[in-house]
Amino acid sequence: MRCSTRRGFKISVAMVFLWVIITLRIPEEMEDIQKVIRLGSKKNPKSLEDWQAITYKYLEKIHQRKKTWLTVGITSVPRQGQGGLLDTLASLYHASSAAEQKRMTVLVHLADSDSTWLRKTVLQISSLYSSKILTGQLLLIHAPSDAYPTVNSTQDGLSQEQVYSKQNIAHAFLMSFAPKLSTYFLLIEDDVFCAPNFVSHIHSKVSNRKPHTWVLLEFSNMGFLGKLFHSRDLPLLANFLLLFHKERPLDWLILHFHTLLAQQNPILCRPFLFYHRLAHFTFENKTLIAQENGPHGPDVLPGSVFTDMRFTGVYSPQEVYTLDESFFWTYNVSTGNYVTVILSRPANLNRVQVRTGSIVDGKYTLEKGQVELGYQPEGTPPNCTSFELLGRLVQGQMDRIIPKSTGHQVSCVKLAATANQASGLMIRHIYLWRAGDAEDRKADQN
Repeated sequence: MRCSTRRGFKISVAMVFLWVIITLRIPEEMEDIQKVIRLGSKKNPKSLEDWQAITYKYLEKIHQRKKTWLTVGITSVPRQGQGGLLDTLASLYHASSAAEQKRMTVLVHLADSDSTWLRKTVLQISSLYSSKILTGQLLLIHAPSDAYPTVNSTQDGLSQEQVYSKQNIAHAFLMSFAPKLSTYFLLIEDDVFCAPNFVSHIHSKVSNRKPHTWVLLEFSNMGFLGKLFHSRDLPLLANFLLLFHKERPLDWLILHFHTLLAQQNPILCRPFLFYHRLAHFTFENKTLIAQENGPHGPDVLPGSVFTDMRFTGVYSPQEVYTLDESFFWTYNVSTGNYVTVILSRPANLNRVQVRTGSIVDGKYTLEKGQVELGYQPEGTPPNCTSFELLGRLVQGQMDRIIPKSTGHQVSCVKLAATANQASGLMIRHIYLWRAGDAEDRKADQN
């Protein structure tokens, strides 16, 4: 890592140790930070000693507080048209109890040199989570662009080497910062939803494995999402990523790493606790859903979701009508409360599927509820003037084929509670299948 002038790194250095500046008030030690940045070398990206030395120096100060049990590490880059990191942080904290949050440190590496994005992201996070930053529970770091080695590009844009290199080095910096923060380190991505009480679930799995040795526990089967390490192994893993930063993608290197440390077989911990929130519907996503749900997947019929249940900006009602793995979360449901999908125009339906409850342990289902089909919408916002009962949920679930007479020109699909429920409620999805031939379905989707 090098710097030609002191001024050039003024903003970057401030980003690197934002939490230090806020909590420790030591601007006079910026000279040490710049010295370490200059000591780094683009020609030798395999060494992290200098970077680790300066981070450990400041970690000794932050360690005046009690060391946590788990560090959750996230590397974030700008994403087009979505909240990404902010949604992930919100999910992390909403899925954790107050006691679990005390056992957890969240470490975020802002891994892009766009100063506008950096400034905006830091301001947003600091305004939302200032108390956690001040107590050292949320740490933000940033490695300036000069920290990354030069990799040859192609005429068509980023080469495969560049993509591998940037991702691997960004995560090497993240891991080099984390060893002394906690006992264990959990790697996730910046576009995920977390299962409720994931910290307690991970603690249970780790406790049950003692005194057996392990290098890597996997709480997701998707890429490098949900991978748990011993923090003591992170310096070795960081150097391993830097050694092969151009050769292989991150997920391949991580999976190969555990075999080098004598864990020959992967250890998948089910049920999985982390899953991606898809930015938009794609052909590939549709294909995967179709394989799981029959000849063709749920149809994407334009519509809106309305509810009279409590909700926050994180787990919004709209999540029930998406084809990703997000969900709607609420609590203290009363008899008659509803979530209704209102289609933009009437459609002939032949199947409805409703899934409630956690995929982790089956909790938070709608204990008593039913699904109704509605017709002839009126008003603003629109609401159907007549409804017909399709069926009642069984253990919080429904997957029902709709008779032709009932499924004709449906405008609303309502999920209604038929009893009070004080506990939490998780509605994972309401999927709709349109009746008709393949051409009609394709026209509707378009």
